[in-house]
Amino acid sequence: MEIRDAGPEDIDGITAIYNDAVLHTTAIWNDQTVDAANRRAWLADRQKLGYPVLVAVDAHQSVLGYASFGDWRAFDGYRHTVEHSVYVRNDQRGRGLGLALMQILIGRAREIGKHVMVAGIEANNAGSIGLHEKLGFEHVGHMKEVGMKFGAWLDLAFMQLRLDARETPEA
Repeated sequence: MEIRDAGPEDIDGITAIYNDAVLHTTAIWNDQTVDAANRRAWLADRQKLGYPVLVAVDAHQSVLGYASFGDWRAFDGYRHTVEHSVYVRNDQRGRGLGLALMQILIGRAREIGKHVMVAGIEANNAGSIGLHEKLGFEHVGHMKEVGMKFGAWLDLAFMQLRLDARETPEA
C-alpha cells in the first residue's frame, strides 16, 4: 500500500468509495450519489485552497481509501481550524488504512499551520470514534437528532485534536 496525493487518475476510485458510503452507511449524511465530475470539482477546490486530498492505493494504483480536510467554517476567525474526512473502501476496512491516512493528514495540517482538526462523526459509528480516540482526538460535543438517514434520526459527535501548542494565534 502507498499513500500519496490524489490526482485525476484517482477520481473513479474516490467516487466509488464516496457513493458506497452514501448508499450504505451513515458516515455521509447525503441521500444522493455523485458523479465523477462532482468529485473532480471537489478535488480541484481542495487543491486550489492548498488542502490535501490523500489516497491509499494498492500495487495496481486502485484507490483503497482517501482522506482530506477543508475549512471548518467560512469565517476569518476559524482560519486555523479544519474539519476532515476519511473513507476506506468497504472491503478494506479494519486493516489500518484509516489510521495511516489520518496520521499523514494530521501531519499535513500541522505543516500548513493549522491549530485544531475537527471531526463530526455519526455518534453510533464506534469504529470511527475509536480511530479518532487512538489518534488523540477528544470528545467535545454531542448534538442529538440533528440529522437523518435511512428513516432514523442521527446524533452527531464532535471530536477535536489540538495540532500544536501555540498559546496565541498568528494573524
